[in-house]
Order: sequence, then structure tokens, then C-alpha cells
Amino acid sequence: MEKKIVLLGAMMLVLSVTPMSLRAHHGTSVFDMGKALTLKGRVTEWDWSNPHCLLQFDVKNNEDGQVVHWIGETQNPGNMVYAGWAKVSFKPGDEVTVTLVPAKNGRPFGRINQVVLPNGKTLDADKGAPGTNDSAPSGGSKSDNYSK
Repeated sequence: MEKKIVLLGAMMLVLSVTPMSLRAHHGTSVFDMGKALTLKGRVTEWDWSNPHCLLQFDVKNNEDGQVVHWIGETQNPGNMVYAGWAKVSFKPGDEVTVTLVPAKNGRPFGRINQVVLPNGKTLDADKGAPGTNDSAPSGGSKSDNYSK
């Protein structure tokens, strides 16, 4: 019995000092981190939910005019608020310019770096973490970003 308690204590100690990044379930291994694509398209859906916000948009291919449906992910809503993003940042039909890191497998999916809105405002997804900005976004409270 005493051995089990010591073993359990040792396991708890090891887990408590293991860096959070090693225990995280998210990663960037599916993305080609050495590449960035900038795409112009029309928003079809903005999913403001955990574990990642998803921006879906259609991009017209310059070569043949065919439309390609893209999905870009950001961090979770709680983190994105710190960078000025909101549940109402996009609406279907908005023309946006999205810069993202594409998936390695070539599918139309990526991790968003920034989005330029129709009014010219830029939303930076890389600032979407507590402590990366000095203040919360202006123009409303953080609670305005969540559905009631």
C-alpha cells in the first residue's frame, strides 16, 4: 500500500512539472508553417465556438473561375476577444482578405494569421491570447462578444 502511495505521488509530481505544451491536444503539425497564403473571398459562415473559431469563405480560382470553399481556424473565443475579434466580426457575404498558414495536405484549410475586413480594419489572430495586448478591445465589453 505504501509503495502505491509513493508511486502515485511520484506520478503526480512528474505530471505537475511537465510543460503544458507537451500535454496540449492542439498543435501545428498539420500546417505548413513555412508558408503563408493570402486569399480574397466571401464569408459563408463564422463559427464563434470552442475549441476553435472557424471562418468559412469561398474563393474564386483565378485560373478557371471555379469557387473553392476554405475553412480557417483561430484560437478559442475567450482568447480571440483579447485581439479584438467578436461573435459579430463577420457576416455571410462579407468580402475579406484572409492570410493563413495552409494545411500540409493541400486541402483548403488553414490556421488564420490575419483577416482584413471590408472596412479595411485588420484583425490579427496571433494576438489572440491573454497578455499579448495591453488592453481589452475598445467599443464594448468582452461580454458583448458572447451570446446570451
